[in-house]
Order: sequence, then structure tokens, then C-alpha cells
Amino acid sequence: MDDFERFALIVNGPALFNAIVTAIDLDLFRFLEESPGRQMSEIAESLEVEPSKLRVLLFAICATGLVKKRGEGYSNSALASDFFAKAGQDSWSRILPGWRALYYPAFAHLTNSVKESRNAALDAYPGSEDTLYARLQRDNVAEALLHDAMSAFTLRSLPSLLQKMDLGGCRRLLDLGGGDGTTALALVEMYPELQVTLVDLPSVAERARDVNDHERIEVLSGDAFALTFDEEFDAVLCSHFLEVFSPTQILSILSGVRHALRNNGRIYIYGFDPNDQETRGVFSARLALYLTTLATGNGMTYPAGDYETWLIESGFVDVSSSRGLPYEHGLTQGVKVDSLG
Repeated sequence: MDDFERFALIVNGPALFNAIVTAIDLDLFRFLEESPGRQMSEIAESLEVEPSKLRVLLFAICATGLVKKRGEGYSNSALASDFFAKAGQDSWSRILPGWRALYYPAFAHLTNSVKESRNAALDAYPGSEDTLYARLQRDNVAEALLHDAMSAFTLRSLPSLLQKMDLGGCRRLLDLGGGDGTTALALVEMYPELQVTLVDLPSVAERARDVNDHERIEVLSGDAFALTFDEEFDAVLCSHFLEVFSPTQILSILSGVRHALRNNGRIYIYGFDPNDQETRGVFSARLALYLTTLATGNGMTYPAGDYETWLIESGFVDVSSSRGLPYEHGLTQGVKVDSLG
């Protein structure tokens, strides 16, 4: 892709993105998976839409490459079949509606967010709290959309975490900011002796309890800045969590994490990992913009090198990172040793 092709894709991306989510809303991808090669009139009849409007939508979807037209028949591409046509919990059909409802409207406020040094898009949500996550506790529908999207995306990136994180011999793990328990459930299924304590905001913790009743997962409401655990855990996991905070806030959280770990306990930090020069990583860049304009007004998708520096400053040793994982992810880890204070 040359520079102009990349530019054309970017500036037309918002329209094409919405075309994709509309296709999800109409079950277009599922229909084409079950009935590949159908003509426009057949698709319109099945989806109960006006043929002239469907023509516009199919043109847009074909322009993305997600649907292929051969003669007069339309079929899913291989990627569309994998990402949208299947009904799995990791389907992109669960991810993109949340992006449309929450993420993308916020980006119109980026200029004000940068000029005013605050998450200006948060003004659209009732409340006085400083973060989207706190304000969504009074909006069950929007909160469910957000966590459905986050859960599905977690499942997409989860295999790399399970492969790289070794919890052999670990008995108790603290899943800090563990969301609805998607990761915790995968971990207890993988490690039969593992007990997981999940900590998150009250409304998120309530959601985790509703969707997950595994006997080896304990769900607690709590504040990451006021952890009260005293050397209780063999490991702590911060998955898709620390990026929402500023460096100063992260150092504060790591202090509490260190206190919660037993001697020789290990911390794992998993999430987006842009390159060190912060010039590549479109998934990472999108999330950083979302954090700035809406979610917290702090933080960003930090390179693994930043986490390594903060772990060392917090007294952890044997700090290392696995980088270049799918979906621009990385895993950084370190060990608590009491003799270092």
C-alpha cells in the first residue's frame, strides 16, 4: 500500500467502518455465510431492506474487501467469515458495535481534549466522576456494550497471554482490573490448582459475578490505589488495565501490587505495545486517542520499555518483556524480592 492508498483508506475509514457495523446489525455476514453467492434481490428479500439501499451498502462493503462479488453473486471473504459470520464469544460482531456507540463519537472531541488537557468527550455522560468507567456505573446499557466489546477483544488476544505467562506452581493470583472475568476463567480452566481474586469497580464486579460463578474465582469491589492485601498472592496480573493511568498513577498502583505479592511473587503486565519510537501500531494509537478524549484523560498505550522502567523503579527484579505478539500486544513481567526492600 503506497502513501496515497493509505491516506485514502484513513480518510474514508469512518464511513466504511459504519458500513461494516450496519452489515453486522442486518446480519449480512451471517446470511452470506449460510447462503454464499446470493444475488442482490435475494439478499434484500431475506434481510427485509430496500434493494436500492442495499446496493449502496454492498458497494461499501465490497470496497472494504470483506465481501466479494463474482458475477451477480455476493460471498464473504475468508476474513469476514472468521471475524463476523461466526457466533463465538470472540466475534468482531461483539466488538465493533461498542466502538461505534462509545469510542468513535468521542473522537470528534479530540481537539478540545488536547487544547483543554482533559477528556472532553466525557461531558456527554451524566455525573461528576473523572472517568468513563465510573460514570457508566449509572448506565447499564452503555456499560454492557463497553464490556461486551472488551471481553470479545480480550478473547482475541488471550491465546498469546496464556502461551507466554507461566503460572505453574502459582496458587493465588490477583487479577487487577479483571473486568467481567473473561481472563480469570481461562486461567482457572488452564491451571486446576489456581485460585483467582478479581478486583474491579463495583458495577464491573457485579457484572463479573453475574456472568461467572466459578468456585475458584473470587470477585471483589475495590480501588487499585487502595489495595489492602498483605503478601497474599503468588502473582498479580494487570491485563489491559494500566494503560488507562498516568505514569505517576501507575507507580502508585505498582507500590500496592508489590505489597500484595509474596516474596518471589511475579507481576505480569499485558496489553498493547507500540514500537519504542511510538510511530507504529494503529490499534494502539486508536486506544490511546480513546483514553485521551473519553475514558480517563490520562494514560496511553505505553511501550513495554516504559513498563520495564516503572517495574525497576518500583523494586522489581528480573524484569523482561515478550513483544511482537498478535494485535500489537506485549507481556512485561518482574519479580518481587524482599531483600531489595
